[in-house]
Amino acid sequence: MATGAHDGPVSKEAVRGQRVLDLVDKAIAVQSPLVRKNIARARQRNPDATPAQVIRNLERMYISALTGTGAAVGGAAAAPGVGTGVALALSAGEALSSLELSALFALSVADVHGVPIDEIERRRTIVMGIMLGGSGSATITKVAERTGQHWGRQVVAKVPAETLRQINKVLGKHFVTKYGAKQGIIVLGRVAPFGIGAVIGGGANATLATLAVRAARRAFGPPPTSWPWLMHSTPPSSENSPG
Repeated sequence: MATGAHDGPVSKEAVRGQRVLDLVDKAIAVQSPLVRKNIARARQRNPDATPAQVIRNLERMYISALTGTGAAVGGAAAAPGVGTGVALALSAGEALSSLELSALFALSVADVHGVPIDEIERRRTIVMGIMLGGSGSATITKVAERTGQHWGRQVVAKVPAETLRQINKVLGKHFVTKYGAKQGIIVLGRVAPFGIGAVIGGGANATLATLAVRAARRAFGPPPTSWPWLMHSTPPSSENSPG
């Protein structure tokens, strides 16, 4: 998300906040072309799988992948010759992969539900709203001035882009505060010695993934009973995928 011109010095908090939001946009940009391939992977063993079955597979894939990245970084801290500085550097890189996995999961579930993800503002709302959980849902419905269940369908798919921009400004502030603080605690836990970091890292990421899965279920509601018309039996190549 681009920043505007500033008349005065920019605070360190503002710089850190913008870096977090830049990571969100980078994660969305990297993963958006891979959404259909991710769905195809979830359908691989059963091409006739229903949307509900595919979403369950997407959830399992996401939790497993995110848990694995956290445990790997935490375990590295206990390896002989790996100092705290190296472990912290690994955690910083893993934060981006966590965001990328979360973006891929959120956008994949949205696509299965037939929610449009062809505009950047809609993708931002989906990813940040799901990662923020309950607070994201409350923010979205309040700013959109809409009530009712399943904001993923009622808000993201229907409100104008200008409204989504307003929503994303508020979500962005909440995301920087919540995600930044949460990641800071997890990173410190991962560098704990004697293998404890692997347990903390994997467990913390598993918790984050589980909360995101629950948020996605609340955001979109029950899966469709049949595939949305925009879905193909064989997902198109990345060049033709929404980006």
